[in-house]
This record gives sequence, C-alpha cells and structure tokens, in this order.
Amino acid sequence: MVEVGIGAGWPVELRDGPMTLRPLARRDGRPWASIRSANVDWLAPWEATHPEGVGRSLTFGAMLRGFDREARAGRMLPLAIDVDGRLVGQVTVSGIVWGSLRSGQIGYWIDRAAAGHGYTPNAVAMMVDHCFFGLGMHRLEVNIRPENTASLRVVEKLGFRPEGIRRKYLHIDGAWRDHATFALTPEDVPGGLLTRWRRAQRVIATRGNPDSA
Repeated sequence: MVEVGIGAGWPVELRDGPMTLRPLARRDGRPWASIRSANVDWLAPWEATHPEGVGRSLTFGAMLRGFDREARAGRMLPLAIDVDGRLVGQVTVSGIVWGSLRSGQIGYWIDRAAAGHGYTPNAVAMMVDHCFFGLGMHRLEVNIRPENTASLRVVEKLGFRPEGIRRKYLHIDGAWRDHATFALTPEDVPGGLLTRWRRAQRVIATRGNPDSA
C-alpha cells in the first residue's frame, strides 16, 4: 500500500537553477543510448550484473514502462538529470519500503563528460529533500564499492553518515562485491540537504578547492 502518495504524485519534476530532475521520456532514447555507449568503461565497474550471467537486455521502451510501473506503485523514483536542457545522467531511489520503515536506496550515474561540475551531489541533494520533505520518507542510504572514489566523494561532500561495510553485498561487474553503506535521516538535515550542500559549495569556493564531483 502506498501511504504517502508517491505513486499518486508521479510523474514529478524537480528544479534547481539550470538543473531539472524528471522522468525519462521516449525522446530520450537516442541521447540516453549515446551517453551510455560512450561511458561503458566509466560505468561498467559499478553496474549491477546477474549472478548466473543470464538475463536479457531491455529495450529503452520496456525500461521506461518498468520505471513508470514501479514509480506508480511507490517502489521506485527514477529521474533523469538535465542541465540546461541536456541529459547528463540519472538519479534513482529504489527498494522503497513504507510502513514503519519508510526507507529507500539512492543510486546515480553521470556522463563522464559532465563530471567535475558538482552536478551529482546537487541532484542527490534535490532527491533527498524531495523524499524527506515531500514524500515523508525517513531513511535514505547509498551503497558504494570502496574502490569507487568518485562516488565516495559525493556522499562525503553531502555529509552522509558512514555505517560500515556490507560484505559481498551486491553482484556488480560480474562478482559479489563489498559495499560501504552511508545513510541520512531527516533529523540529520533539518534545514534540507540542498541548503547544506550550497553552504558547503560556498566554503569550497572560498578555499579555492578545484575538486567538484
């Protein structure tokens, strides 16, 4: 049962300056495929795989239908990341559970050509605020391979709480991989994560730190 209306509120669009988080559409098929193809080596080490090495690739249309079905059921929130009207990646909350848990897991990917501009943490912060203060969720976690330094920088910059290592947690890139778990609850970000991220950006700019994931 969907208790907080995530399904009823789908589709949703979130905006912050030049960035928009929105559902993927059929018109995205060609640019999405182009980005994914150009980023195979960049993304493959962090992509989920099937333990038996089986499974068929979905068409883009079938993927969209699956996203829409899961979103309307309140089990997923899959959004494309647009910057100045250009598709650059995705941020998704999956495994959503309501009841007394109200939790989900955030995953994200970014076009390598768009990395280094702070787009990923900004998109994650927007999604977190929507889930906490728009939908009434209470816990969001991110699970990252310890080798994925770029993704680790995102959660570190946003102040996600480290909660330890989950051994052989997910089947990624052909094997069961350890993952570091990070989490947030609304109590951690009473003023909103996006506000905290903007404050951190101002500090980074003041210090002249060029590292911006």
